[in-house]
Amino acid sequence: MTSAELDLIAPLDAPLPPVQAGEVLTPAQWITFLAIADTVVPAIAGPSTQSIDDLVVPLPQYDDALQKIQQAIPADAASDALHNYMRAKASSTPGFKDLMHRTFRDYMRDDALRAIRVLLSALDTRAGCYLLTGYSTSFCLQPVNIRQQILLGWSRSYFPQLRQLVKSLAAVTMATWIKQSSAINPVLGFPRAPVHGKPGKGFDYSFLEIPPGEDQEVVETDVVIVGSGCGGGVCAKNLAEAGHRVLVTDRAYHFPAKHLPMSSTDAGIHLFHNGGVDSSDDNSVAFLAGQAWGGGGTINWSASLQTQGFVRQEWADEGLSFFTSSEYQDCLDRVCQRMGVSTKYIEHNENNRVILEGGRKLGFSVKEVPQNTGGNKHYCGYCTHGCGAAEKQGPVVSWLPDAANAGAQFMEGFEAEKVVFDFASGRRITTGVEGTWTSRDEMGGVSGPNKTKRKVMIKAKRVIVSCGTLHSPLLLLRSDLTNPQIGRNLHCHPVTGAAGVFPQEIRPWEGGILTAICDEFSNQDTHGHGAKVNALAMLPSWVLPFMPWTDGLDSKVLASKLPRMCAQGAVVRDRDTGQVYPDPVDGRCRIKYSPSAFDKGHALKCLLGVCKMLYVMGAEEIRLSLSGAPIFIRDRDAKESVGINDANFQGWLAGLEKRGLPHPETSWASAHQMGTCRMATSETKGVVDPRGEVWGAEGLYVADASVFPSASGVNPMVTNMAISDMISRGVARGLKPTTR
Repeated sequence: MTSAELDLIAPLDAPLPPVQAGEVLTPAQWITFLAIADTVVPAIAGPSTQSIDDLVVPLPQYDDALQKIQQAIPADAASDALHNYMRAKASSTPGFKDLMHRTFRDYMRDDALRAIRVLLSALDTRAGCYLLTGYSTSFCLQPVNIRQQILLGWSRSYFPQLRQLVKSLAAVTMATWIKQSSAINPVLGFPRAPVHGKPGKGFDYSFLEIPPGEDQEVVETDVVIVGSGCGGGVCAKNLAEAGHRVLVTDRAYHFPAKHLPMSSTDAGIHLFHNGGVDSSDDNSVAFLAGQAWGGGGTINWSASLQTQGFVRQEWADEGLSFFTSSEYQDCLDRVCQRMGVSTKYIEHNENNRVILEGGRKLGFSVKEVPQNTGGNKHYCGYCTHGCGAAEKQGPVVSWLPDAANAGAQFMEGFEAEKVVFDFASGRRITTGVEGTWTSRDEMGGVSGPNKTKRKVMIKAKRVIVSCGTLHSPLLLLRSDLTNPQIGRNLHCHPVTGAAGVFPQEIRPWEGGILTAICDEFSNQDTHGHGAKVNALAMLPSWVLPFMPWTDGLDSKVLASKLPRMCAQGAVVRDRDTGQVYPDPVDGRCRIKYSPSAFDKGHALKCLLGVCKMLYVMGAEEIRLSLSGAPIFIRDRDAKESVGINDANFQGWLAGLEKRGLPHPETSWASAHQMGTCRMATSETKGVVDPRGEVWGAEGLYVADASVFPSASGVNPMVTNMAISDMISRGVARGLKPTTR
């Protein structure tokens, strides 16, 4: 398909809301920050250039880089693509500073922003510069080559704070530049729209509108569901079809399929929690969570794995016998049937073939991953930015339309502030939810002015909280519930990965993102803790910032290799937990979590397995998401018959095993969060009872992945939906149907 043809089917834009006014950095601090950014993503020149604003590279190294990048550029690219790419730097990229301003202003924690301000101010003083860089000259006045030496020195510093700083600044700079740059996609041959498939038409939603006014608006219903994601969608369908009045609310706004998949910039703001840039308090793990109409089901990868038997038994051993019952299996089968879950229509891309075929060659246990694509092949790698084909059967395509057809109502733009209770005879009885509704703008979008805001009280007989693992506990805490278990028991599936560069073009962004899995390393302690091998999303702004920054030239050369790259992650079923709690300054979600030594050990063994699969499938270069780790370069003279017994490869693996996965050098991410409103047999052990009702709050339920007793060990969507199916059917039985 030509570029012109792709342009005709490109999704519509999704304009961003304006950045909040106010200064986040002083002019001097901005100058220093942009000097750092231009060191991470520099304009590159050969030795004939004398500009201090360019990274000047020795001629042999410069010519070698030009040759490698030129070979990667598609034949139909513009003649100036190479020049534009080599000359591109962060600060000269349109939109780069604006997006960084938005990140600092809207999404960065107050303590983190204060630390950045202190650093930037120090780098503009003689004393601060000398202490931090060994030079008395301000950082921004140094040539790029000297700045690069300074950053590389920080990356090897004795102080972990400096090592973490370089890693974080490089990752956010690289991600922001990739999102905004017009120079990188022509080099990669990466199209704005998926090459395969065609745009689809989604459900035509209707949302409640609140008229302008000063007083609190009151809305009445039988059941209000706070959150439109995988748990909330299932609950809405079941309760509406049972004859109850249902109102589903969400703080997010709906974007029809014609706007999907969004660009990387727009998706981060419109579809992800905290702009897609949240992290744990110690910055060890980046957390990705949906904040869209349809929740995580709008941006997940179609993987539809049922709860594993040993996990079900583990939960049953906690006194939750439902999980080993045939009733629970019925719930699992019912939700999978509704979404058309199957392996029948899968066509694997090369990224997943590395797992299937590489695992087979090594004797590893591998299998296909069922997809919720409703009987369609769906060969698309962009769905983490929303499904433009409307084939992925997430809540927006399946559960919520079913609920609407049964009479459910919807409210977008509603920020739930607290659950409201009456008290009688020592009982806390749920009566509804209070919050603030914000309309769309006068043009029907979300980016313009003149929006209506109203305080709203939703009176309901039952309240179901489905805000997700990061936000459901915060709503309970804002509602003056004091169970110390709220927000604790945070489980996630921390991921660290490896990427292999192959001789042939792969175009890894094409094809289903996650269609195969290797579970060879999933039970390393004989109690179900270990790690699985998953393919990773291969959109440029997702995978490239996950790779360590080594220097400005290498980063551009590496990025140009993306069309020949595959990347897999070691996805850990963690044993050890963290906590979610409100920020003391502004109440936003804070996450206290670090992968434990126990869980890191399991990840490392799995990661070595990933490297072996990449090797046997022919990778000529292997890199880990681990700063300072050596890069494996395949010996062209190595005998193919030797396989992974190649002495150089074995020596490299031994070095990795000895190094381990230290903090802060290791990059971790997690898209699966669970357990912060844990289901348990008593309120001393959890937040909700075996029916999903909050301990000590009659009529208040939680239905999302936060109720998992421990980590599921597989993509949590189907488990979430099955538990929500059980909870909502129980709620329906306890209510008398309403005559509409």
